[in-house]
Amino acid sequence: MNLLITGGRVIDPSQDLDSKLDVLIEDGSVVETGRNLKADAPVFDATGLVVAPGFIDLHTHLREPGQEHKETIATGTRAAVAGGYTAVCAMANTVPPNDERAVTEMVLAEAARNGACRVYPIGAVSKGLKGEALAELADLHAAGCVGASDDGRPVYNAQLMRRALEYTSMLGIPVIAHEEDANLNEGGVMHEGFYSTLLGMGGIPAASEETLVARDVILARITGGHVHIAHLSTAGGIEAIRRARRDGVKVTCEVTPHHLALTDEAVQSFSTNLKMNPPLRAEEHRRAILEAIADGTIDGIATDHAPHHFDEKNVEFDLAPFGVIGLETAFAVAYENLVRAKVIKLPRLIDLLSCGPARVFNLPGGTLRAGAIGDVTILDVESRGDVTASFVSKAANSPFIGQTLTGRVVATVVGGELRHDTRESASEPALRKRKPRK
Repeated sequence: MNLLITGGRVIDPSQDLDSKLDVLIEDGSVVETGRNLKADAPVFDATGLVVAPGFIDLHTHLREPGQEHKETIATGTRAAVAGGYTAVCAMANTVPPNDERAVTEMVLAEAARNGACRVYPIGAVSKGLKGEALAELADLHAAGCVGASDDGRPVYNAQLMRRALEYTSMLGIPVIAHEEDANLNEGGVMHEGFYSTLLGMGGIPAASEETLVARDVILARITGGHVHIAHLSTAGGIEAIRRARRDGVKVTCEVTPHHLALTDEAVQSFSTNLKMNPPLRAEEHRRAILEAIADGTIDGIATDHAPHHFDEKNVEFDLAPFGVIGLETAFAVAYENLVRAKVIKLPRLIDLLSCGPARVFNLPGGTLRAGAIGDVTILDVESRGDVTASFVSKAANSPFIGQTLTGRVVATVVGGELRHDTRESASEPALRKRKPRK
């Protein structure tokens, strides 16, 4: 639980810090950040590397209980630390769903036994995720849930959503909204637009997301509750959030690496690893996401890590389940498409992956201040590598297989303990180091 990290470029947006410093962790907590620190502790030489507050994923599907053939808490958290994540928020759409205290306690107990990083459960908004009656939100919160969401399904009943926002406002936690009006989708499997017409596939219009974002912003305004928009993907949704914030509405949002990196044009390959919900949108929506990241509208980047078994994805595009994995490639994808593309600078990216998520859900971490938990992510922003189909996760349904990306997680520290360290191996499971060209 003790560790001295020396010689790295420490970037901590929570303190507006960007300098070559040492970080001392003792008994699992940050003791000091400064120059030429000395301590009786193991030393990690971070010379030439970036040292950041540990990444926090606001949106992870660990699949346990009930779908362990896709992922488990053990494998999912190992994939998380391989991607630099020191904490993940586990969504409620398990089997059975996390709609009662017993499920929350099971998730936390399994995470304590076999988890490689911190796990923060998200409880269901409604019983059975059916959208008919509120789950016992106070009981779920008391058991350890840090938010409420029926993710995977929208809450169609506006009165139910209103009541959820009222209850969670008293508990001090957000409602995390999956915004999709399936009545507008008509069996769609990709974004409705030029390419869905070209490919002859059913479309999911941008309006499907935008209409429910608008509704929930209104409900947040009248209740004073905190609504967090999950996996935001449309220009109209972004603009609705901008307007709401100007009016003082408590609304936050996240975007995913795949939505900022890819568009519906890629679906022409018919790879089911490109099928997710919300779908890859048209270029105009991707540009709107980049602009919102640059101007501060977006609070965090979340992976929406959604593992599926190979056999489930190895079918026709129309029949395949929605969802892609993302924990192990998130940093490299974001770094490639945001920092190297000169949309933002590295400190802003670290804020989106660490400090912002901690602020949004009021979680421990997201800072290297003295007294904070000793969660640290150590990065090599010069390393360039190829994404292969070999992942720590049980699943391999990644849309980035075959791509060459810049940025690599060297080590992940949870509570002062090294949970992931690539220094002893010549190659990493998913992002293999690429030999420099002669």
